[in-house]
Amino acid sequence: MTKRRKVTIITIVAALAAIIVAWLCCLPRELFKGCAYSSCVRDRDGGLLGARIASDGQWRFPPCDSVPDRYATAVIEFEDRRFRRHPGVDILAVGRAVRQNLSGGHTVSGASTISMQVIRMSRRGRYKSRSYGEKFLEAVMATRLEARYSKDEILALYATHAPFGGNVVGIEAAAWRYFGHSPAELSWGEAALLAVLPNSPSSIHISRNRDRLLEKRNSLLRRLCSRGVISEEECGLACSEPLPGEPEPLPEYAAQYVERLCSARPGEEIHTSISLDLQKQVEELCLRHCRDFSTTGINDLAAVVVDVRSGEVLAWVGNSDKERKRDGAMVDIAWSPRSTGSILKPLLYTAALQDGQILPNTLLKDTPLNIDGFKPQNFDRQYAGAVPASDALSRSLNVPFVVMLRNYGVARFDGLLRNCGMTSLSRSADEYGLSLILGGAEARLAEVARIYADIACWYQLDDSEIAGDKGLQERFQDFPFYDRTSFYYCLEALSRVNRPDEMDWRQIPSVRKIAWKTGTSWGFRDAWAVGISSDYVVGVWAGNALGQSAPGLLGARTAGPVMFEIFNLLPRSAPFDGPRYGEYISAEVCRESGMLKGQYCEECDTLMLPKNAMRSRVCAYHKSDGSFVLPPAMDWYWRRRNPSAAGSHESDGDAGRAATGSPAGDYRQMEFIYPENGSILTAARQIESGEGGIVFQLAHRNPDATVYWHLDSEYLGQTRQFHSMTLNPAKGQHHLTVVDRDGSTASLSFTIK
Repeated sequence: MTKRRKVTIITIVAALAAIIVAWLCCLPRELFKGCAYSSCVRDRDGGLLGARIASDGQWRFPPCDSVPDRYATAVIEFEDRRFRRHPGVDILAVGRAVRQNLSGGHTVSGASTISMQVIRMSRRGRYKSRSYGEKFLEAVMATRLEARYSKDEILALYATHAPFGGNVVGIEAAAWRYFGHSPAELSWGEAALLAVLPNSPSSIHISRNRDRLLEKRNSLLRRLCSRGVISEEECGLACSEPLPGEPEPLPEYAAQYVERLCSARPGEEIHTSISLDLQKQVEELCLRHCRDFSTTGINDLAAVVVDVRSGEVLAWVGNSDKERKRDGAMVDIAWSPRSTGSILKPLLYTAALQDGQILPNTLLKDTPLNIDGFKPQNFDRQYAGAVPASDALSRSLNVPFVVMLRNYGVARFDGLLRNCGMTSLSRSADEYGLSLILGGAEARLAEVARIYADIACWYQLDDSEIAGDKGLQERFQDFPFYDRTSFYYCLEALSRVNRPDEMDWRQIPSVRKIAWKTGTSWGFRDAWAVGISSDYVVGVWAGNALGQSAPGLLGARTAGPVMFEIFNLLPRSAPFDGPRYGEYISAEVCRESGMLKGQYCEECDTLMLPKNAMRSRVCAYHKSDGSFVLPPAMDWYWRRRNPSAAGSHESDGDAGRAATGSPAGDYRQMEFIYPENGSILTAARQIESGEGGIVFQLAHRNPDATVYWHLDSEYLGQTRQFHSMTLNPAKGQHHLTVVDRDGSTASLSFTIK
């Protein structure tokens, strides 16, 4: 072989290698890099909840994985009949185009395949004119495109980026804008219309040249009929379909939720756990109630439905009736921190039970309380004196739960809430104080519903089931509850809450059993209702997004009825099972005090109790003579609510300690209600609140007793029947003593700072 021939061969090989390399590298790694897409939010089955326009002002949905069969058939027939067979360039079509263009003296056909059109769309803005050189480059890149992608993938790229007139790009945007439904539901007439639109979107548009557009669509349909793709009957029906009019609005379900997701993830396709069918029903129901509420000054309503087993949100109404003009209509209240009212009480009740601080029906103190100016009151401003813990929960009494929180510990309960997943706690436990259980903190409706769904799920699972499921392990990694029997009693108490229509479900077998809790924040600004079944948790909030109060805004009257109606939309759940053997202990409990059986308790019940129940107090209310003796303050208020009650009342030191969690004093006939012995008080705080001093309150067993008051050995005066006195002691330590006519005394020490 001569040297010249070798050089020639090397040159040819090098040229071929260069061509191959150039061919391999001619296609960008990301074909539509920098292309702006609409934000798109879908339900659990891929249905469209809502979308937001792309940053370039185009309705262009994120790339789809597949193309509906009818559209694929129509567009291939119209644009590129041999699409499935050619390598990106249709040689037969090129020959035909050359012949037609030469004979016509101008461009009649471009012979562009679907693959070449994909290349052209990806290069839009990168060339100045449609030259032969550009056409050749498109053909080369189209062959490379065919080597990288499958035919179906290329067709999907075309369908995603093809122009359909105006600012509508891609088949999905076109289907929703022109027909109001997804591409999967396209009829033959609709599919044929979308197949012909991209062919000349500048001259043929939905709103102009409609006769020409109609003829192109029907011509394509007749071709499909002649090829046996559709029957003559189908062709006739498709040709009779009218052209769409003005563009349809896109779906707008879970509007505030969609808005928040789209803002956080612009240009993405976001899949959610929402069930579109349920979402529509819940939205319609909430809309009806919201419009009714608006006549009473309650403008906003939010609701969420959570699947207990998965923890997924099935429906989300961030705020109902978004079309009614008002401030805050687009606030996603389901994700906005709002004052909790009493909605967290079941969590404290369950925590106190599993810790052994109370038993399900332990008598709790329900008397006036004043803790350095903090004066919690029950909603009806009445006091029961003594109330079983489960009744305190079902009746949502405030004072017993403040005492319960003080015993449990504010910081400890704050930590429990954070471990449950409450992310809205932005302040320290000290800043919240005892008001934490009465609405002093803020919570998100969606998180409250998920917390109760977590507990309901955990309650129904064995520890072995959780240990064997990685997803459940992650879900319950920092879960603060460990005693399922405690939650069982919580559910039982919440199942006794009176329903909005005062109906007793226990008397009607067909009525589903729902454990539920309401909450109303201070000043009637937030109304809550959360219902719990074995399969679902429904949370509802009613109020005003901007915080205005409304006189009739009560959880039981507004949020409660909505919650029960939403449950009626859901499949009926099986009832919760009782405590499992091995997860509880059996012990005797005094029937009157709800405490562990004491030495003199006669009427007792053997109950299934939380494992730590033996830490609880032993009943000290029953005396050796058979009497049942409450502490004086509890007894005084209890007798006011139960005037027919009778019985002897004597010293109750241990009983007082059992009920209040504080050291018992030598209380015989009298007991100070406020303040407690050893209190540190701030007189200035009382004066600033308009009280003019500190109000000292006393309870006496004898309603007609006269009591004489002494401060630091100085006589102050006497009281009869209602024993209270307002004092302005100087700073420092003081000793207050009271004496009745029988010589019985009570005293306390306190400090003024």
